[in-house]
Amino acid sequence: MTSADANPTRAEAGAASGVPEAVHRRRWAILVVLMFSLLIVVLDNSILNVALKTIAEPDPVGLGASQSQLEWGVNAYTLVFAGLLFTAGLLGDRWGRKRVLLFGMVVFGLGSVLAAMSTSPGQLIAFRAMMGFGGAFVMPATLAILMNVFERDEQPKAIGIWTGAVGLAIAIGPVTGGLLLAHFWWGSVFLVNVPIVLVAIAAMLWLVPDSRDPAPGRLDPLGVLLSVVGLVLLVYGIIKGGQLADFGSPEVLFTLVGGLLVLVAFVLYERRSEHPALDVRYFRDPTFSAAVTAIALVFFALMGVTFFGVFYLQSVRGYSPLQSGLMLLPLALAQMMFAPRARLVVDRFGARAVCTGGMVALALAFTGFTLLDQHTPVWAMLVLFFFQGTAMAHIMPPATTSIMQSLPREKAGSGSAINNTFRQVGGALGVAVLGSFLSTAYRGGIQDKLVALPARVRHEAGESIEATLALTARAGPSGQVLAEQARGAFVHAMHLTVLGAAAVALLGAVVVALAMPGPSSGGTR
Repeated sequence: MTSADANPTRAEAGAASGVPEAVHRRRWAILVVLMFSLLIVVLDNSILNVALKTIAEPDPVGLGASQSQLEWGVNAYTLVFAGLLFTAGLLGDRWGRKRVLLFGMVVFGLGSVLAAMSTSPGQLIAFRAMMGFGGAFVMPATLAILMNVFERDEQPKAIGIWTGAVGLAIAIGPVTGGLLLAHFWWGSVFLVNVPIVLVAIAAMLWLVPDSRDPAPGRLDPLGVLLSVVGLVLLVYGIIKGGQLADFGSPEVLFTLVGGLLVLVAFVLYERRSEHPALDVRYFRDPTFSAAVTAIALVFFALMGVTFFGVFYLQSVRGYSPLQSGLMLLPLALAQMMFAPRARLVVDRFGARAVCTGGMVALALAFTGFTLLDQHTPVWAMLVLFFFQGTAMAHIMPPATTSIMQSLPREKAGSGSAINNTFRQVGGALGVAVLGSFLSTAYRGGIQDKLVALPARVRHEAGESIEATLALTARAGPSGQVLAEQARGAFVHAMHLTVLGAAAVALLGAVVVALAMPGPSSGGTR
């Protein structure tokens, strides 16, 4: 009798909130399908991180990509993705989120095939940008659909599970990438996306309902153009500065200042536009602003650390791609374990306390990287990665829930676009800034060991640890001393860089502590 009484109540609640009963009944199956689309986007980036060292090796093993080309291989995807998210969210709200989601999956799949067939770093960067174009239409739609098939009181739980899918992708990605690289060529890390895309599209056509904003805004092509140009100029300047080890050069200063000016023009234009790609009025809500800032700072620190963590595991410690992937499993498992349960901690202590504690814990995890050297026991690294994943699991779900519940349901596409834009932009800048800082610190530590080499060779060999090790490999046994010095210089540069990442995480903790809601507004709704 209790169950019978409950069903009509749930149906009435669904009808009152605009969620049809048929959709409500299959909401968890829909969430699984949405996780597939999230999985494919995150999976690709986590697989790529493991493959970076292989792609850097000369032909025929890799493409002979330089440090800056590797960074652009990561950032080409991210910048196109982030620059188009605003428009993709608006298109989903206007034309239907399911239709936009399917379009993005098709483009992403085609880009994966072309990236796998690349014959040069330039081609790979271009096709990674194409994948970013497709991914920009996938990510906002998944979270927007989720907000439209779950009731408000179930949304934190659903978002926690959705966020936990990131942990699943992080766990599958490096291990899958390692297995593929052990048996196939580097392009297989992109080709593996194709069957997942096909399965996901079939499931979407069958299960996922369509939804749209009854009063969508107009498109904003000028705003999109300004955001893309500004971000590309800014990140290019940061990468170039690290590559040249000179942030005062005219080329670097021109692109950095130009990027900042274009982004300022973007904000000013959006404030006056009647149909902005980024509605800056959302940021008047301090909870919304704090959550967005927290996500951006978390991914700034995380993506930067992940980028050079691969080189520590493979170039310094000598692990294979598969072994490196297995080393990251504790980080992923911690997210899978704790992200879906983070709502229970938020119900008790509030989003502010949970997010602030997570940011402080993340800073401590990054600081723990200063204990790593060329001979650190494996168990110590596993504990450190698990602690890092636990911290992440208590930041992302409450921050994402705060963003999405700050906006009306019909604006879910725009809210999801903002959430993912700042996450991706933060990650892109993290790779660029921390990667460039690491490159500069490494060059400073290894330069005096290369004084006997010709100037051109000395500059190339000092750009990255991979370039130095490639030189020592050609030198035979006589290069072993330099190889050991290179590993020591990299570890020292890594120690300096992770302290910068820890400082960024602490800055995020301060922002969250000042603006996120406390226990009175963070409980179950």
